[in-house]
Amino acid sequence: MYGQPIIVLNQNTKRESGKKVQFGNINAGKAIADVIRTCLGPRSMLKMLMDPMGGIVMTNDGNAILREINVQHPAAKSMIEVARTQDEEVGDGTTSVIILGGEVLSVAEPFLEQQMHPTVIISAFRMALEDLLETLKSKVSTPVDITNKDEMMKIVKSCVGTKFMSKWSDLACKIALEATATVALEEGGRKEIDIKRYAKVEKIPGGTIEDSEVLTGIMINKDVVHPKMKRRIENPRILLMDCNLEYKKGESQTNIEISKEEDFSKILRMEEEFIEKMCNDVIALKPDLIITEKGVSDLAQHYLIRAGITAIRRVRKSDNNRIARACGGTVVNRTDELREEDMGTGCGLFEVRKIGDEYFTFLVNCENPKACTILLRGASKDILNEVERNLQDAMNVARNVMQEPFLVPGGGAAEMALAQALNEKAKSITGVHQWPYRAVARALEVIPRTLIQNCGASTIRTLTALRAKHAQADSRSWGVDGETGNIVDMKDYGVWEPYSVKAQVYKTAIETAILLLRIDDIVSGTKKQMDALNAPSGGGHSAPPPQGGEGGEE
Repeated sequence: MYGQPIIVLNQNTKRESGKKVQFGNINAGKAIADVIRTCLGPRSMLKMLMDPMGGIVMTNDGNAILREINVQHPAAKSMIEVARTQDEEVGDGTTSVIILGGEVLSVAEPFLEQQMHPTVIISAFRMALEDLLETLKSKVSTPVDITNKDEMMKIVKSCVGTKFMSKWSDLACKIALEATATVALEEGGRKEIDIKRYAKVEKIPGGTIEDSEVLTGIMINKDVVHPKMKRRIENPRILLMDCNLEYKKGESQTNIEISKEEDFSKILRMEEEFIEKMCNDVIALKPDLIITEKGVSDLAQHYLIRAGITAIRRVRKSDNNRIARACGGTVVNRTDELREEDMGTGCGLFEVRKIGDEYFTFLVNCENPKACTILLRGASKDILNEVERNLQDAMNVARNVMQEPFLVPGGGAAEMALAQALNEKAKSITGVHQWPYRAVARALEVIPRTLIQNCGASTIRTLTALRAKHAQADSRSWGVDGETGNIVDMKDYGVWEPYSVKAQVYKTAIETAILLLRIDDIVSGTKKQMDALNAPSGGGHSAPPPQGGEGGEE
């Protein structure tokens, strides 16, 4: 008894430990993977999710689905976190990473049942991961020429092919490649491709998906501030500002005491003169179009119309930054600091168009824009949201290939090649480590297996044929055709995936499995319920204390 540590837990703290927790974690991981399993490949199903506000989301994007699901189990929560990491890091492969993570956990289960220590399993998994990444880089991946348009189209097409947009895959690939190429910027030998900030997706319900396009410039959902202002200007001189064109108000409440009546008109005149001075500063530069993030007062509008200047107000800061990158201007903070070089002259056409019931400002035909707007049209909001998610994935794939120009064959070919390589390597490993090491090779087969299942082909027959194919020399690029379930050579079939996405999937999935296998204790301190605190300690209801000074002895 002396060697036993004593853990004092209060009545509200639950503690589970040992094998029970490990198996619980494995089951949670498998449950999350089962939810997502049907969302892999070109024959994937969509999931329809209701959020607490009553809105609906229809998608087969692993991350978007898991974002909407509410789970209680801590291990399931960390699996969901994995999908988010994958989405932020490389933008694609969110479904694969969950399925693979769940499978790696489930192949570890028999070893735990046989009383193998988790650290032994973990070190074997680590070894397998290192060898796997090494093999992926040296033997499975092939370099790609990113200036070759057809090659790039193929890569993006294999990403879009598994999504809702697969019917319009040519259009989606064109949009993704154009947008990514537009925002690519090379500075001092470093390549920066910031899709999130400079390639904005604007969704306008109505029209057909075929009407979607990448604008050579920017579109914002704004109209001019005054009906008399010009709505179309060719080669405009654009001035970007983030200050008010109106009288400055005090930060807090400001009181002015006036003793004479003339003082009031003097104050008004000062305000007008202040606005007039600001407008004169602006007019002196002869811009055709002013875009400001703040307000434009009626008086300022009057001066601007007289000078033939168009103004747009209350534009988002992010939009203003995009316009600055597209037309080559600088966002100015004060009117008295305006200089000629702050003027944006790179825009070819400013035009306000009415689409549906709303007015949209287009700043297009820019020369060498480094920011763009992707205009999406479609039948309904839900379709547009799904198309936007698909496009984000496609653009991320294009970005990944531009930053790391290596490809691996898709359709489960890379997984089978790696499984074959790991099985060969396992023969040289001595001791108990080789069994969990082999299990990783078995877990990798879940990707081709799921592809075969989702298109309704015979799983065992196809997988066996694929294994036999990979056992031969020089057949690393054979995988599953996700439409029919037959085995095909991916070189001829033309399904390729970026190396960076695949490498990230394996790293994230196996490391998460390792993390969850490490856990042998879950202590959850639950909050005390308020009614439990208020309830009396004795049995039944206690009587209220007697009233009166005598102690109630009557």
